[in-house]
Amino acid sequence: MTTDIGGSSAEQELAGLSPPPGRPAPIDAAERLARLAKARDLTRALGAQALLIGAGASLRYFAGVAWGATERLVAMLLPVEGEPIMICPAFELGSLQASLGLEAEIRLWQEDEAPGALVAKMLKALGVTTLAFDPALSFQAFDDVRKAAPDLTVLNAAPVVDGCRGIKSPAELALLQYAKSLTLEVHRRAAAILRPGITTGEVKRFIDAAHRACGADNGSTFCAVQFGVASAYPHGVPGEQSLAEGDLVLIDTGCQIDGYNSDITRTYVFGTPSAEHRRIWAIEHEAQAAAFAAVKPGVPCEVIDQVARDVLQRHGLGPDYALPGLPHRTGHGIGLSIHEGPYLVRGDTTPLAVGMCFSNEPMIVLPDQFGVRLEDHFHVTPDGAAWFTKPSASIDRPFS
Repeated sequence: MTTDIGGSSAEQELAGLSPPPGRPAPIDAAERLARLAKARDLTRALGAQALLIGAGASLRYFAGVAWGATERLVAMLLPVEGEPIMICPAFELGSLQASLGLEAEIRLWQEDEAPGALVAKMLKALGVTTLAFDPALSFQAFDDVRKAAPDLTVLNAAPVVDGCRGIKSPAELALLQYAKSLTLEVHRRAAAILRPGITTGEVKRFIDAAHRACGADNGSTFCAVQFGVASAYPHGVPGEQSLAEGDLVLIDTGCQIDGYNSDITRTYVFGTPSAEHRRIWAIEHEAQAAAFAAVKPGVPCEVIDQVARDVLQRHGLGPDYALPGLPHRTGHGIGLSIHEGPYLVRGDTTPLAVGMCFSNEPMIVLPDQFGVRLEDHFHVTPDGAAWFTKPSASIDRPFS
């Protein structure tokens, strides 16, 4: 019989939740200035004279502006020689000034103007002929700039963005740790409210409320709750499911703390696991542990993926992406985006470096039966890897 599962209620569990002490300080202006200095160096090494970063996670990283991208251009232009310049619609000026996490000049465009023309004018004034362009910016933004500056050479700024965001500072690691600790506690509380007949929707609503009670930025950033056969689909299936005795339960959820993400999955059984549940869960646990043990600075990312697959193949699963087996990559980078580069997948030869952060989730899928995913996150240290959250001990004691 699985322990820590059931026996409580949503009301009881929410009553016992509050933000834990020790919430880390947000990223400060001094750290953002250091990020800009590194970005300038990487932009120069790329062969560009300026970097254009659009609204989204990267603009938050460099400028503190936590805005999502829309059809209206909001961006930062960073010359390799000179101070950052913010670009935004004129009617957003007050909101931008309230959001900025650093000192910067602001250039505005009106609704009836083409922002690409403003960017081209700025580039000409700065003498920029080669621009590193944020890969997350829309094609519309790229096309507008290209039309306004047809002689401009445009380079993919991914080496700059990934080169900065891929290595987390101590302040970032602290924010990530806090977010992941919250989500693991929410997982434990969610397991306690399970009962026969509870629906996936009820569990999702509880998890969102629990994240809010813990002090997460905006409740759950996402939540997948899958019972029984639905767990065989890595991202679930549409519709509600109701829990029955003996069902396998897979819950994947996360939150944000000052924009930094958690993303943790737990898989266990409501009731008594079958022999096949135990067998697959044990293989998953072994693969996750093997991937963690293989982490060392300098090891290519793809090696970690192969180590996990080797475990599965020794147990007759796979090979490669064949099912029953592991249908997706072993892990992804995480920070201000839930999924960000580099990735623990074949073909990503990026060397692991101190400060990189990854999920470790070599899911096993048995089609039309069930799936098991154990997902915890680690960061790379000089000696190997360090867990943010302690993995499940066993299928019978997922939280002990």
